[in-house]
Amino acid sequence: MRGSLANHLSAFVEQVNIAIADAKEAGIVPTPELARERLNGLAAFNTESPEIDLRENRVLTTGTHEIPVKIYSPDKNAALPVLVFFHGGGHMCGDPELYDPMCTKMAIAGHSVVISVDYRLAPEHPYPAGLDDAEFVVKNYKRLLEDIAHNDHLVIGGDSAGGAICTSLTMRKVSDPTLSFDKQFLIYPSVDYTMSSDSMKHNGTGFFLEEARIKWYFDNYFHNDEDPKAVSPLYNDVGDSCPDTFVVVAGCDPLRDEGLAYAEKLREAGANVSSYQFENMIHAFMNIEQLVPDECAKLYELMGEFIKK
Repeated sequence: MRGSLANHLSAFVEQVNIAIADAKEAGIVPTPELARERLNGLAAFNTESPEIDLRENRVLTTGTHEIPVKIYSPDKNAALPVLVFFHGGGHMCGDPELYDPMCTKMAIAGHSVVISVDYRLAPEHPYPAGLDDAEFVVKNYKRLLEDIAHNDHLVIGGDSAGGAICTSLTMRKVSDPTLSFDKQFLIYPSVDYTMSSDSMKHNGTGFFLEEARIKWYFDNYFHNDEDPKAVSPLYNDVGDSCPDTFVVVAGCDPLRDEGLAYAEKLREAGANVSSYQFENMIHAFMNIEQLVPDECAKLYELMGEFIKK
Protein backbone atom coordinates (compact mmCIF):
# COMPACT_ATOMS: atom_id res chain seq x y z
CA MET A 1 0.00 0.00 0.00
CA ARG A 2 1.29 3.45 -0.94
CA GLY A 3 1.82 5.83 1.95
CA SER A 4 -0.25 8.95 2.61
CA LEU A 5 1.89 12.07 2.93
CA ALA A 6 1.46 14.57 5.76
CA ASN A 7 0.06 17.90 4.58
CA HIS A 8 2.91 19.82 6.18
CA LEU A 9 5.40 17.92 3.99
CA SER A 10 3.59 18.34 0.67
CA ALA A 11 5.35 21.57 -0.39
CA PHE A 12 8.80 20.19 0.45
CA VAL A 13 8.20 16.91 -1.38
CA GLU A 14 6.76 18.75 -4.38
CA GLN A 15 9.95 20.80 -4.66
CA VAL A 16 12.06 17.66 -4.38
CA ASN A 17 10.05 15.99 -7.13
CA ILE A 18 10.49 19.02 -9.40
CA ALA A 19 14.24 18.97 -8.79
CA ILE A 20 14.41 15.24 -9.58
CA ALA A 21 12.46 15.73 -12.82
CA ASP A 22 14.61 18.71 -13.85
CA ALA A 23 17.79 16.74 -13.22
CA LYS A 24 16.54 13.85 -15.35
CA GLU A 25 15.52 16.20 -18.17
CA ALA A 26 18.92 17.90 -18.06
CA GLY A 27 20.67 14.54 -18.23
CA ILE A 28 22.55 15.12 -14.98
CA VAL A 29 24.46 11.99 -14.06
CA PRO A 30 24.56 11.28 -10.31
CA THR A 31 27.96 11.34 -8.64
CA PRO A 32 29.06 10.80 -5.04
CA GLU A 33 29.88 14.50 -4.79
CA LEU A 34 26.39 15.53 -5.89
CA ALA A 35 24.79 13.01 -3.55
CA ARG A 36 26.82 14.35 -0.63
CA GLU A 37 25.89 17.93 -1.47
CA ARG A 38 22.24 16.92 -1.62
CA LEU A 39 22.27 15.31 1.81
CA ASN A 40 24.28 18.14 3.34
CA GLY A 41 21.71 20.54 1.93
CA LEU A 42 19.14 19.10 4.34
CA ALA A 43 21.05 20.83 7.15
CA ALA A 44 19.08 23.95 6.23
CA PHE A 45 15.97 22.18 7.53
CA ASN A 46 17.44 21.01 10.80
CA THR A 47 17.44 22.85 14.09
CA GLU A 48 20.51 24.09 15.92
CA SER A 49 22.39 21.87 18.34
CA PRO A 50 21.37 22.50 21.95
CA GLU A 51 23.95 23.13 24.65
CA ILE A 52 25.44 19.99 26.21
CA ASP A 53 28.04 19.33 28.88
CA LEU A 54 30.50 17.58 26.54
CA ARG A 55 30.90 17.70 22.76
CA GLU A 56 34.32 16.61 21.52
CA ASN A 57 36.02 15.21 18.43
CA ARG A 58 38.27 12.20 18.99
CA VAL A 59 39.98 9.50 16.93
CA LEU A 60 40.13 5.73 17.32
CA THR A 61 43.23 4.23 15.73
CA THR A 62 43.13 0.82 14.05
CA GLY A 63 46.11 -1.11 12.71
CA THR A 64 45.75 0.58 9.31
CA HIS A 65 43.86 3.87 9.68
CA GLU A 66 42.07 6.28 11.99
CA ILE A 67 38.31 6.41 12.60
CA PRO A 68 37.13 9.90 13.58
CA VAL A 69 34.25 10.13 16.06
CA LYS A 70 32.31 12.85 17.84
CA ILE A 71 31.42 12.26 21.49
CA TYR A 72 28.58 13.79 23.51
CA SER A 73 27.61 13.58 27.16
CA PRO A 74 24.91 15.50 29.05
CA ASP A 75 26.92 14.93 32.25
CA LYS A 76 30.58 13.99 31.75
CA ASN A 77 30.93 13.05 35.42
CA ALA A 78 27.98 10.65 35.54
CA ALA A 79 28.32 6.96 34.68
CA LEU A 80 25.82 6.90 31.81
CA PRO A 81 24.90 4.26 29.21
CA VAL A 82 26.62 4.51 25.83
CA LEU A 83 25.00 4.81 22.39
CA VAL A 84 27.28 4.19 19.41
CA PHE A 85 25.51 5.89 16.50
CA PHE A 86 25.98 5.33 12.76
CA HIS A 87 24.61 8.02 10.45
CA GLY A 88 22.60 7.42 7.31
CA GLY A 89 23.40 8.41 3.73
CA GLY A 90 23.23 5.35 1.50
CA HIS A 91 26.68 4.15 2.64
CA MET A 92 28.02 7.06 0.55
CA CYS A 93 27.10 10.28 2.31
CA GLY A 94 26.84 11.92 5.71
CA ASP A 95 29.20 12.56 8.60
CA PRO A 96 29.08 13.41 12.32
CA GLU A 97 29.09 17.14 11.59
CA LEU A 98 25.83 16.91 9.65
CA TYR A 99 24.35 14.78 12.43
CA ASP A 100 25.58 16.98 15.26
CA PRO A 101 22.12 18.39 16.17
CA MET A 102 20.56 14.93 16.12
CA CYS A 103 23.26 13.26 18.19
CA THR A 104 23.18 16.06 20.74
CA LYS A 105 19.45 15.54 21.16
CA MET A 106 19.90 11.78 21.38
CA ALA A 107 22.40 12.22 24.21
CA ILE A 108 20.02 14.50 26.07
CA ALA A 109 16.91 12.39 25.45
CA GLY A 110 18.61 9.13 26.47
CA HIS A 111 20.72 10.72 29.21
CA SER A 112 23.59 8.83 27.67
CA VAL A 113 27.03 9.18 26.16
CA VAL A 114 26.77 9.21 22.35
CA ILE A 115 29.64 8.25 20.06
CA SER A 116 28.92 9.37 16.49
CA VAL A 117 31.10 7.40 14.08
CA ASP A 118 32.67 8.78 10.89
CA TYR A 119 32.97 5.38 9.20
CA ARG A 120 34.51 5.04 5.75
CA LEU A 121 32.18 5.65 2.81
CA ALA A 122 31.69 4.14 -0.64
CA PRO A 123 32.58 4.24 -3.45
CA GLU A 124 36.07 5.16 -2.27
CA HIS A 125 35.77 2.50 0.43
CA PRO A 126 33.24 -0.13 -0.69
CA TYR A 127 31.65 -2.89 1.37
CA PRO A 128 32.67 -4.01 3.94
CA ALA A 129 35.02 -1.13 4.89
CA GLY A 130 32.43 0.99 6.70
CA LEU A 131 30.98 -2.06 8.42
CA ASP A 132 34.45 -3.12 9.56
CA ASP A 133 34.96 0.37 11.01
CA ALA A 134 31.67 0.08 12.87
CA GLU A 135 32.63 -3.28 14.33
CA PHE A 136 36.01 -1.95 15.43
CA VAL A 137 34.40 0.98 17.25
CA VAL A 138 31.85 -1.24 19.01
CA LYS A 139 34.60 -3.60 20.15
CA ASN A 140 36.93 -0.79 21.25
CA TYR A 141 34.66 2.10 22.25
CA LYS A 142 35.97 2.16 25.81
CA ARG A 143 39.32 3.37 24.50
CA LEU A 144 37.52 6.58 23.53
CA LEU A 145 35.99 7.07 26.97
CA GLU A 146 38.90 6.57 29.36
CA ASP A 147 38.37 10.05 30.86
CA ILE A 148 34.59 10.23 30.32
CA ALA A 149 32.26 8.64 32.86
CA HIS A 150 30.09 5.81 31.51
CA ASN A 151 28.71 2.42 32.46
CA ASP A 152 28.73 -0.92 30.64
CA HIS A 153 25.25 -0.64 29.09
CA LEU A 154 25.90 -0.42 25.33
CA VAL A 155 23.33 0.48 22.67
CA ILE A 156 23.99 0.76 18.94
CA GLY A 157 21.78 2.86 16.71
CA GLY A 158 21.52 4.28 13.23
CA ASP A 159 19.23 5.67 10.57
CA SER A 160 18.87 4.22 7.06
CA ALA A 161 22.34 2.96 6.06
CA GLY A 162 23.30 3.35 9.72
CA GLY A 163 20.49 0.95 10.51
CA ALA A 164 21.93 -1.41 7.91
CA ILE A 165 25.24 -1.25 9.77
CA CYS A 166 23.57 -2.01 13.11
CA THR A 167 21.65 -4.99 11.78
CA SER A 168 24.73 -6.26 9.95
CA LEU A 169 26.61 -6.13 13.25
CA THR A 170 23.78 -8.12 14.83
CA MET A 171 24.25 -10.62 12.00
CA ARG A 172 28.02 -10.79 12.65
CA LYS A 173 27.38 -11.12 16.37
CA VAL A 174 25.96 -14.62 15.80
CA SER A 175 29.38 -16.05 14.94
CA ASP A 176 31.58 -13.66 16.95
CA PRO A 177 31.16 -13.80 20.74
CA THR A 178 33.60 -10.89 21.14
CA LEU A 179 31.11 -8.58 19.44
CA SER A 180 28.69 -7.60 22.21
CA PHE A 181 26.00 -4.97 22.75
CA ASP A 182 22.74 -4.85 24.66
CA LYS A 183 20.31 -3.04 22.38
CA GLN A 184 19.84 -1.59 18.91
CA PHE A 185 17.68 1.38 17.91
CA LEU A 186 16.90 1.40 14.19
CA ILE A 187 15.49 4.43 12.37
CA TYR A 188 13.97 3.48 8.98
CA PRO A 189 16.73 0.87 8.53
CA SER A 190 17.91 -0.56 5.24
CA VAL A 191 17.96 -4.33 5.77
CA ASP A 192 17.11 -5.79 2.34
CA TYR A 193 19.63 -5.26 -0.44
CA THR A 194 17.42 -7.25 -2.85
CA MET A 195 14.98 -4.30 -2.89
CA SER A 196 12.07 -6.72 -3.15
CA SER A 197 9.55 -5.40 -0.59
CA ASP A 198 6.11 -4.17 -1.58
CA SER A 199 6.78 -0.70 -0.19
CA MET A 200 9.84 -0.39 -2.45
CA LYS A 201 7.43 -0.50 -5.38
CA HIS A 202 4.53 1.41 -3.80
CA ASN A 203 6.63 4.20 -2.28
CA GLY A 204 9.62 4.07 -4.65
CA THR A 205 8.75 7.24 -6.54
CA GLY A 206 7.45 10.64 -5.45
CA PHE A 207 8.41 10.46 -1.76
CA PHE A 208 11.93 11.96 -1.63
CA LEU A 209 13.93 8.69 -1.56
CA GLU A 210 13.41 6.90 -4.87
CA GLU A 211 13.95 3.29 -5.89
CA ALA A 212 16.40 4.23 -8.65
CA ARG A 213 18.51 6.24 -6.20
CA ILE A 214 18.59 3.33 -3.73
CA LYS A 215 19.82 0.98 -6.46
CA TRP A 216 22.52 3.49 -7.39
CA TYR A 217 23.65 3.65 -3.77
CA PHE A 218 23.90 -0.12 -3.59
CA ASP A 219 25.75 -0.33 -6.92
CA ASN A 220 28.36 2.03 -5.49
CA TYR A 221 28.54 0.19 -2.17
CA PHE A 222 29.04 -3.34 -3.50
CA HIS A 223 32.01 -3.74 -5.86
CA ASN A 224 32.72 -7.49 -5.73
CA ASP A 225 29.57 -9.12 -7.04
CA GLU A 226 28.20 -9.73 -3.56
CA ASP A 227 24.95 -11.71 -3.45
CA PRO A 228 22.40 -9.10 -2.26
CA LYS A 229 20.43 -11.68 -0.29
CA ALA A 230 23.51 -13.13 1.37
CA VAL A 231 24.53 -9.73 2.78
CA SER A 232 21.01 -8.61 3.74
CA PRO A 233 20.28 -8.72 7.50
CA LEU A 234 16.64 -9.50 6.73
CA TYR A 235 17.52 -12.89 5.25
CA ASN A 236 20.25 -14.03 7.62
CA ASP A 237 20.47 -15.83 10.93
CA VAL A 238 20.05 -13.58 13.97
CA GLY A 239 20.86 -16.31 16.48
CA ASP A 240 19.13 -17.00 19.77
CA SER A 241 20.52 -14.01 21.70
CA CYS A 242 19.29 -11.05 19.70
CA PRO A 243 19.68 -7.64 21.30
CA ASP A 244 16.59 -5.79 22.49
CA THR A 245 15.49 -3.83 19.44
CA PHE A 246 13.36 -0.80 18.60
CA VAL A 247 12.46 -0.28 14.92
CA VAL A 248 11.11 3.03 13.61
CA VAL A 249 9.61 3.17 10.11
CA ALA A 250 7.96 5.87 8.00
CA GLY A 251 4.71 5.27 6.14
CA CYS A 252 5.87 6.95 2.90
CA ASP A 253 9.28 5.30 2.85
CA PRO A 254 10.34 2.67 0.29
CA LEU A 255 12.13 0.93 3.21
CA ARG A 256 8.98 0.70 5.37
CA ASP A 257 8.06 -2.94 4.82
CA GLU A 258 11.57 -4.35 5.18
CA GLY A 259 11.93 -2.58 8.54
CA LEU A 260 8.69 -4.08 9.78
CA ALA A 261 9.66 -7.50 8.41
CA TYR A 262 12.97 -7.32 10.27
CA ALA A 263 11.16 -6.51 13.51
CA GLU A 264 8.93 -9.53 13.01
CA LYS A 265 11.94 -11.73 12.21
CA LEU A 266 13.52 -10.81 15.55
CA ARG A 267 10.24 -11.40 17.40
CA GLU A 268 10.06 -14.89 15.94
CA ALA A 269 13.63 -15.45 17.14
CA GLY A 270 12.55 -14.60 20.68
CA ALA A 271 13.93 -11.06 20.89
CA ASN A 272 12.32 -8.25 22.83
CA VAL A 273 11.22 -5.99 19.96
CA SER A 274 9.16 -2.81 19.73
CA SER A 275 8.26 -0.87 16.60
CA TYR A 276 6.64 2.44 15.77
CA GLN A 277 5.37 3.73 12.43
CA PHE A 278 5.25 7.43 11.62
CA GLU A 279 2.34 7.02 9.24
CA ASN A 280 2.66 10.14 7.08
CA MET A 281 6.42 10.68 7.14
CA ILE A 282 9.07 10.24 4.45
CA HIS A 283 12.50 8.67 4.67
CA ALA A 284 15.06 10.91 6.38
CA PHE A 285 12.45 12.98 8.23
CA MET A 286 14.87 13.21 11.17
CA ASN A 287 17.06 15.40 8.95
CA ILE A 288 14.33 17.99 8.34
CA GLU A 289 13.21 18.74 11.89
CA GLN A 290 12.13 22.32 11.12
CA LEU A 291 9.40 20.88 8.89
CA VAL A 292 8.35 18.06 11.24
CA PRO A 293 9.13 19.20 14.80
CA ASP A 294 6.43 17.17 16.52
CA GLU A 295 7.44 13.95 14.80
CA CYS A 296 11.12 14.49 15.64
CA ALA A 297 10.25 15.24 19.25
CA LYS A 298 8.37 11.93 19.38
CA LEU A 299 11.33 10.13 17.81
CA TYR A 300 13.75 11.41 20.46
CA GLU A 301 11.24 10.56 23.17
CA LEU A 302 11.03 6.97 21.93
CA MET A 303 14.80 6.66 21.72
CA GLY A 304 15.29 8.14 25.17
CA GLU A 305 12.79 5.77 26.75
CA PHE A 306 14.36 2.79 25.02
CA ILE A 307 17.90 3.63 26.11
CA LYS A 308 16.94 4.36 29.71
CA LYS A 309 14.67 1.38 30.38
